[in-house]
Amino acid sequence: MNRENQCYKIQPANRLADVSEYYFSRKLKEVAQMNAEGKDVISLGIGSPDMPPSEETIEVLRHEAGNPNGHGYQPYVGIPELRKAFADWYGKWYGVELNPATEIQPLIGSKEGILHVTLAFVNPGEKVLVPNPGYPTYTSLSKLLGAEVISYDLKEDNNWQPDFDQLEQMDLSDVKLMWTNYPHMPTGANATPELYEKLVDFARRKGIVIVNDNPYSFILNDKPMSILSIPGAKDCCIEFNSMSKSHNMPGWRIGMIATNPEFIQWILKVKSNIDSGMYRAMQLAAATALAADETWYEGNNANYRNRRQLAGQIMDVLGCSYDENQVGMFLWGKIPDKYADVEELTEKLLHQARVFLTPGFIFGSNGARYIRISLCCKDDKLAEALARIEKVMQD
Repeated sequence: MNRENQCYKIQPANRLADVSEYYFSRKLKEVAQMNAEGKDVISLGIGSPDMPPSEETIEVLRHEAGNPNGHGYQPYVGIPELRKAFADWYGKWYGVELNPATEIQPLIGSKEGILHVTLAFVNPGEKVLVPNPGYPTYTSLSKLLGAEVISYDLKEDNNWQPDFDQLEQMDLSDVKLMWTNYPHMPTGANATPELYEKLVDFARRKGIVIVNDNPYSFILNDKPMSILSIPGAKDCCIEFNSMSKSHNMPGWRIGMIATNPEFIQWILKVKSNIDSGMYRAMQLAAATALAADETWYEGNNANYRNRRQLAGQIMDVLGCSYDENQVGMFLWGKIPDKYADVEELTEKLLHQARVFLTPGFIFGSNGARYIRISLCCKDDKLAEALARIEKVMQD
């Protein structure tokens, strides 16, 4: 008996209507297609460190991978060795004392942590404050989870810091979280004690939890800082940190949250129902990486300084203005007025110079006339990108 095939019209969840595919996921497919066609695009887009972790870190991974008893499930809270290593790292470099058993939660990367924290603190319909410009995932994940996103402005004439007078005038009812990110991505604006003090005071007065994302503090930065160094910050602040940028381990997916024990327990309730503990060998290797001395960080930054000079030359050729005091692994510049919009410039560079730069609009409307250059590219490729761009801009 013949039966007609039924065509079922399955629809996605309504939440997908509020978000789009991550810009880099979409754009890098285009870059990959161009490379497959032999166009040899130099990507100065994403911040994925191209240098390796320390040799000691890799050696521990090799050794521990051979342990026949090290391949089972690991604790949701992370192994004690890694929690202690994070605590020692915070004490040594940030001057922050953390209890490794109760005030630290290892993560499978900070991106997952954004999910965990939002689920732990924000009910559907409640609000979160998100910086403009800022990391797009703060906005997209909040929307996916049913939170209302309230943008707050960061502007160049205020050193890319929050306008606290403007914040005081906003309707902050039902606001649960405020996302901050210093040193700031994409602008490279650094943290200051005064900024952190203002944020802690604001959080305490308004009953809002500040979540500071802090993965860039060891890149081209003379004095790493943590918001948790401010008295009383643990009561109202959560800080993310990550091995991805500071230790050249983006693919390892190892990060952490630091805050008070009660907040840690709320976040653990979520995390333990979503993912599991990381591979033990990676955790032990990460603990080794965290014990690196100043020499290792200086060597890493020597490479970034050379690249920063080349990125500055690219900005100069493009006629972009930029702040010399930026920190982190990107260079952020304002495009000349002659361009109607930033994509007019970035698309020209992609298709004529075969160099991919990030347009600032993906970070929010306040980034609409800016570009970002990643320093995660070998010196010779950056020099080649500079030469290609010089040729196109002269034509």
